[in-house]
Amino acid sequence: MEDAAATATGTAATSEASVRRSKRNRGAKLNPEPSEQQTPTDPDREESYDDFEDVRPKVKRNRVVEAATAVKFHQISLIEAIRGSRKNIPPVVKVWVERYEKDPKSAMLDLLAMLFESCGAKYRIEGDPFEETDVDNVVLVLVNLARKGEVEDYQSSKRKDFNNLKDNLIYLWDNFVIECQNGPLFDGVLLEKCTDYVIALSCTPPRIYRQVASLIGLQLVTSFITIAKMLGSQRETTQRQLNAENKKRAEGPRAESLNKRLMTTHEKITTIEEMMDKIFKGLFMHRYRDIDSNIRVSCIQSLGVWILSYPSLFLQDRYLKYLGWTLNDKSAGVRKASVAALQSLYEVDDNVPSLDLFTQRFSNRMIELADDIDVSVAVCAIGLLKQLLRHQLLLDDHLGPLYDLLVVEPPEIRRAIGELVYDHLIAQKFNSSQSHPKDSESSLVTLSRMLQILREFSSDPILITYVIDDVWEYMTAMKDWKCIISALLDENPSIELTEIDATNLIRLLCASVKKAVGERIVPATDNRKQYYTKAQKEAFETNKREVTVVMMKNFPQLLRKYVVDKAKAPSLVQIVLHMNLELYSLKRQEQNFKTVLQLMKEAFFKHGDKDTLRSCIKAMNFCSEESKGELQEFANNKLKELEDELMAKLKTAMKEVEDGDDEYPLLVNLKRLYELQLSRSVPIDDLYNEFASMLENFRNVDEEVNCFLVLNMFLHVNWCLYSVVSSESVNEASVSSLLSKRTTLFKQLEYFLLPSQAGGETKLGFQLACRVCTIFAELWCLFRKSRFSSTPLDVLGYRPQQSTLEKFWKLCEQQLDVSNETEDEDVNREYVEETTRDACGTGAEEKEGTSVRRRGRPPKQRNLQGKKLFDEQNSSGEEDGISSSDQEAPDEEEEQDEEEEDATLIDVLKSSSKLRSKQLSRPDNRG
Repeated sequence: MEDAAATATGTAATSEASVRRSKRNRGAKLNPEPSEQQTPTDPDREESYDDFEDVRPKVKRNRVVEAATAVKFHQISLIEAIRGSRKNIPPVVKVWVERYEKDPKSAMLDLLAMLFESCGAKYRIEGDPFEETDVDNVVLVLVNLARKGEVEDYQSSKRKDFNNLKDNLIYLWDNFVIECQNGPLFDGVLLEKCTDYVIALSCTPPRIYRQVASLIGLQLVTSFITIAKMLGSQRETTQRQLNAENKKRAEGPRAESLNKRLMTTHEKITTIEEMMDKIFKGLFMHRYRDIDSNIRVSCIQSLGVWILSYPSLFLQDRYLKYLGWTLNDKSAGVRKASVAALQSLYEVDDNVPSLDLFTQRFSNRMIELADDIDVSVAVCAIGLLKQLLRHQLLLDDHLGPLYDLLVVEPPEIRRAIGELVYDHLIAQKFNSSQSHPKDSESSLVTLSRMLQILREFSSDPILITYVIDDVWEYMTAMKDWKCIISALLDENPSIELTEIDATNLIRLLCASVKKAVGERIVPATDNRKQYYTKAQKEAFETNKREVTVVMMKNFPQLLRKYVVDKAKAPSLVQIVLHMNLELYSLKRQEQNFKTVLQLMKEAFFKHGDKDTLRSCIKAMNFCSEESKGELQEFANNKLKELEDELMAKLKTAMKEVEDGDDEYPLLVNLKRLYELQLSRSVPIDDLYNEFASMLENFRNVDEEVNCFLVLNMFLHVNWCLYSVVSSESVNEASVSSLLSKRTTLFKQLEYFLLPSQAGGETKLGFQLACRVCTIFAELWCLFRKSRFSSTPLDVLGYRPQQSTLEKFWKLCEQQLDVSNETEDEDVNREYVEETTRDACGTGAEEKEGTSVRRRGRPPKQRNLQGKKLFDEQNSSGEEDGISSSDQEAPDEEEEQDEEEEDATLIDVLKSSSKLRSKQLSRPDNRG
């Protein structure tokens, strides 16, 4: 029943149109209106009298059709009209009104029989005189019929002839009120009896009775409002005429007539409003808290329509309070209906003064609903808050909790909050005192305000990405590439960037470019592939071309200025991945392309952090694959130069360690090699044995050095295996070399499983122990016997000895029991996220692109730094409690997370084994 009020609104509009027709002669023979009676054989119903002679035979036939149609409508009962075509309802109602004027008792019994049957009960009042029939006795009989199971639920029936029953029922009662407005509506009998039965049925135990009676009662009020508004217009017109007449002469027949008409109109309005109040008190005040949420939704939707369409009566606190109370309803549909009704009210500026006390009372609850457990309610509530901000009914201090929602999981909520933040803080649309800048200045102004917001999140780049994603579609300045680049190159004196602002602006530029070419910057919650229309794809290509044209000449300057900063370099380098490299040749910008490659190669050797290294490798690989001709050859040569230089640096660094010098150069170059091997096969056959020798002869080197020695050896074995299994024929030399390297790696790994002689526990740091566990599991899965049995590569099958397995599980158990304090000791280390408990169990799965736990979004935080933009302290003073459903859902989510964390390592590895049994893929990027 959620669409009841929407239907009521539509029928109200229909009613207003229909009342404009002239009064009919009730005593005349029924002559249905042409608009309702025209048929495909009667297209010229409204021809002029000049052509009467030419069409006379056709008119005779039409008269026959009209007479037959009139007979047909006399034969259609009210319940048949509801079940039938919607277009038959107005003429059938007209026929009924004429019958009522001739025989009120019989017509009234038919109307009540239709009311009962629409509730599913086939019952007709017989016996006692109609006037003496007691409503309660009749309703008691109907309730007994329901108890006996003799009632049919037409509302939920799947029969075709009942598909539109609800809409037709509403339409019939609306037409009923409109047709009676000039007669029976004010006879003191018809509507009194109807409302008595409707109210009584709405209070009965059978749900179907309450549903139908509530639907009818709510529609009656909506239709009464239509009549009241029309009468109100007549009263105003009559009052103006009377005032004008009184200026001419104080007394006279015309003034007396106008006075009488004014009094009659006022009495009719009073009667209508009394009828509305009767239904409100007898039906609404009980059914708005009905156990059936659909009935509650219909009540609240209808109340919203009443207040909006007839504010002179309903825009009062005695009615508004019901919208406020139902903001706490346990049903999401009811809460949404209440919020939607309020949103419509606040959209009308004239309503705002009357809503002042209501706003003070319920504004806190409106803010809380922005974080409702139901996404649709939350989005609707955010739209309501925008209306409150537009009217300056909320202080910035109240908006602090909303900032949390910029990084929640449902994208619909994030987008809605992003729009609010843009309108309120960036564009400042709701600030009437704020002067709006010219178009030429608007990009700089909005970018400055956006940077002020991002400044509050500078410590967490992931949160910055979420904020950018939320606001991007509303903020056109983010697509003003020239303005952003100009600000970064200090070409615009009107904006001065701090180091933090420059970092955030580069992050914004990178994220905006990704969005412009159709890439996600925030992981999707459903992991489904995103599909685009042809028009969207064309728009993405256009954006990519625009970005490339703007960046070609400026990119070298940006790299020279910012690539030395490891906070800025990753985002800046990644922009290359979203450019159309063919344009470098078409626009004669080959030298800029070569300069960019050279600068990225230099950046690779200037930095040792993971993000910068990965960005550089990914960008250079992209250039070598996507460029054409001479530029592609240049890119390949640069990659070869990078590999050769890296090999030379590694050999030099290893020699320095052997001579007792600092280990840092070796560590940073091992990290570079590791990142390079994640994306491509690197020929390190000569270095492989040197790595093994260093592991064996220099056991006391830094733990991180050992980690990356083992990791690089593992990746090399992985690439060798990939080369063997992807070859069309078996190369004995390659297989032999692979077995030798595998044996060497296992030998080094097994050393770390040996217990110490002193205490019986392995002398390993937390980070190295996790690496050893992960690589062991990976290797066993890669080389398990079942994969290679009965194949030419059977010799590659491997099964660990029982003693080795026991040592492995013991080491794994130790890592799962490590205290949080031990983990915290490694927080300042590179790649620390790969040495957590999860790394022990998910290393194998990460390679296949799966994960055990939710990844890619930050945990929901209740005290973000960004709150300072709105609120230094949390708002308090809740006036209405939050429903239990709002409080229980987070607990369920936390329990689910705890269950995931409690998954045993053996379960994770078994799951990984099942995944790996499907296929052998090339090594993937993994941390």
